Amino acid sequence: MTASRRPPPALPASTARPVASAAAGAGALAWDQVRLFLAVARGGTLAAAATRLGLDVSTVSRRLDRLEDDLGIHLFDRGRDGAVATAAAEQMLPHAEEMELGLARFAAAGAQVETEVEGVVRLTVPPGVADAFIAPLLPELHARHPRLLIELDASISYADLTRREADVALRTTRPTSGDLIVTRLVETRSMPMTSPAYAAELGRLRRLADARWIDWGADLAHLPSARWLRKHGPDVVPVLRTSHFASALAAARAGLGLVLASEPYRLTGLVPVPPGRALTAAWAELPAEALWLVGHRPLRHVPRVAAVWDFLLERMSSVPEPG
Repeated sequence: MTASRRPPPALPASTARPVASAAAGAGALAWDQVRLFLAVARGGTLAAAATRLGLDVSTVSRRLDRLEDDLGIHLFDRGRDGAVATAAAEQMLPHAEEMELGLARFAAAGAQVETEVEGVVRLTVPPGVADAFIAPLLPELHARHPRLLIELDASISYADLTRREADVALRTTRPTSGDLIVTRLVETRSMPMTSPAYAAELGRLRRLADARWIDWGADLAHLPSARWLRKHGPDVVPVLRTSHFASALAAARAGLGLVLASEPYRLTGLVPVPPGRALTAAWAELPAEALWLVGHRPLRHVPRVAAVWDFLLERMSSVPEPG
């Protein structure tokens, strides 16, 4: 005789209701709600999420309340330390990121139907490179492709190409993740440079402290050139600190002091200062940097993006390299 099977025990009502509520709510989710979720998870605070989304904090808070109500799940513990993701939110985050990537691919596929070089290309470039090299090239690019509109981002922070925050980037550090195409444009070496008059006044430099120096601000203290000056000139007291590249270069051209800049900046009117024998070893350790051209793979052959990519590859690869 076969034993009768007992039905599985029912879940407690308190457990079943949130699961059912979450399943029902998920079916009606809009992308803006997922985007809000990602912004809070990545920003760590409602204020950071508000900045990223272009909203005020109260709106973010209200929409997050609505999302949690729709899902029937508590997503973030909100307090003085910010918005901390709960275990449920941590579990949901990878799936939200997959949705984001899918949306980017969807948009890229739609962009592929372009046949003419026209429209907006968002280009992100380090500030000094933007001022000295990219901006002067834009008239030539416009002459070739008059229906292009370039949106130039010359900020220190890195725009994320995989999230479509930019279409093409110039980077001084090679990206190691993301669905990106990366090409090295040029490798250059930093060197102390200044105006021709001040360089002639200094002659061969015997000690770093014998010259006036322009240094980078505290937020750029991680740059190789800033670290070089601290290592080899611990007794140097700079006459100017700034995180604004154009200001540092302009002050050096005016003869205020020496600035560590890549060799191509000689084209902007700066001249290098030669070292005396005591500084030969320090000069041998002057930092070298590469400039990388970076693009989002799905957009690489979209006509408007390809036009900017090919132009930068042609014109920036001709920047003089160190001898």
